[in-house]
Amino acid sequence: MALTLEQIGIQAKEAETVLRTLGTDRKNEILRRAADALIAEAEFLTAANGKDLEAAKENHMPPALVDRLLLTKERIAQMAEGLRQIAALDDPIGEVLSMKQRPNGLLIGQKRVPLGVIGIIYEARPNVTADAFGLCFKTGNAVVLKGGSDAIHSNIAIVETLRRALAAGGIDENALQLIEDTSRETVRAFMKLNRYIDVLIPRGGAGLIRTVVENATVPVIETGTGNCHIYVDESADLSMAVNIIFNAKTQRIGVCNACESLVIHEAVVDKVLPMIAARLSEKEVEIRGDERSRQAEASLKEATEEDWGKEYLDYILSVKTVSSIEEAIAHINKYNTGHSEAIITESYTNAQKFLNEIDAAAVYVNASTRFTDGFEFGFGAEIGISTQKLHARGPMGLLALTSTKYIIYGNGQVRG
Repeated sequence: MALTLEQIGIQAKEAETVLRTLGTDRKNEILRRAADALIAEAEFLTAANGKDLEAAKENHMPPALVDRLLLTKERIAQMAEGLRQIAALDDPIGEVLSMKQRPNGLLIGQKRVPLGVIGIIYEARPNVTADAFGLCFKTGNAVVLKGGSDAIHSNIAIVETLRRALAAGGIDENALQLIEDTSRETVRAFMKLNRYIDVLIPRGGAGLIRTVVENATVPVIETGTGNCHIYVDESADLSMAVNIIFNAKTQRIGVCNACESLVIHEAVVDKVLPMIAARLSEKEVEIRGDERSRQAEASLKEATEEDWGKEYLDYILSVKTVSSIEEAIAHINKYNTGHSEAIITESYTNAQKFLNEIDAAAVYVNASTRFTDGFEFGFGAEIGISTQKLHARGPMGLLALTSTKYIIYGNGQVRG
């Protein structure tokens, strides 16, 4: 019999009271045990994933989303490696951030603590299930997951595997729970479970994130969509620009850190755009450009106003031509989603100006936006990419899943 949300919340709170007191060695032991369990159960996991893939094909799911959904033994091994990486990271819980003595003799400090119970609502990416568990467990947080219906069989199998590993290690398996009811009514009720859930993190497309932000009574850490730009400056190494753009656009199209928009200085557009178009033609990328860019490369289609703010998640790219770095920055800040932006330049001055003035969670000089990722940043895994400015911003690793509390030592002081 399925548990009610109330029952799930109660169980999560009970598990969290134990998790917050677990020592680092114990948490690491359980994480390594969980990683081994994923590898051992690879056939069970891929069989469950096969049911989701079959349904996806019947529902004519776009190829980019099918790729997000797919679990292979290699991807399962990557999930397990993510848990091992998390186990190898320093444990932030219990760290004393400061300690100062007041004139009255009180010692007042700050100590890093878990958030409590974390709720995560996400779409058809089953690898998020393992990443979320690992990061939350390492930081002493219980986690309640609500995955998308497209990945329901995969998520159930992964959670069953991880819960068995928890139980085998003597840990309350309710440290990790999955809401299996995929109805919209249940999702909306989950967003209002503030009696038990301390923070809610949505991870998915713009529609999901907007729904959570607008309807939740639980505090939300907003993760964002990725209309990521690459600006080719007039001083850019053009060969480098082509290579970076090809990687950022085509290495994996269905991810939030893929490049969706190019901005090119008019001084180099005639030379570099044909180079870019020729390279992207290897992957049959459709390029949509403004009038000046279409003069530079005849294969481009006409861009509309909608294209400048579009996260395609497809083999499509927009191109805007500008006459200055100031115009480039203004265009990017107007249409970006606060995720990841890059400049290709040999000018130190322009690089610094771009870094200082672009409003985004991650800003690059001469590198692909595809590096905005918890694993690539050395976090072991990530819970999502935060595009808000409160508490956490950018790839959310262990520190983003902690809070602080003040600790005060006295020797009899009373306030007068």
